[in-house]
Amino acid sequence: MKFKRRLKLEAGTMDMTPLIDVVFQLLLFFMLSSSFIMQPGIKVRLPKAVTSKVIYDKMDIVTLAKNHRIFFNDLEISKDQLNYHLEQIADKEGMVLIKADSAIPLGVVVDIWDLCRQAGITQLNIATDTIQK
Repeated sequence: MKFKRRLKLEAGTMDMTPLIDVVFQLLLFFMLSSSFIMQPGIKVRLPKAVTSKVIYDKMDIVTLAKNHRIFFNDLEISKDQLNYHLEQIADKEGMVLIKADSAIPLGVVVDIWDLCRQAGITQLNIATDTIQK
């Protein structure tokens, strides 16, 4: 007696829903766990220094742009308005970071430094880029 096999392979379909769920969860995880360091605002090319270090304290930023414009915490102001803001910072004993473009003459940076000292600010820093050895 001869038996015939009626075993027929059917083309299977794979349910894609679990795969899509896993990929979506991985995408969300990596997007939320990664940090993007962006500094929006004024484009300033900082001078380079070998001995610079990273400062993590909260401080107010005075930016001197290439075209001699003055910014205080990303808001363009005049020199008189800057003096007012510096006096406010001195009252609460705050810190100031001066970010000057490398094309700015040293005399302009020293003028802003003197304004800070006249206002009574004792903790001043100048922003630089580090040189990779």
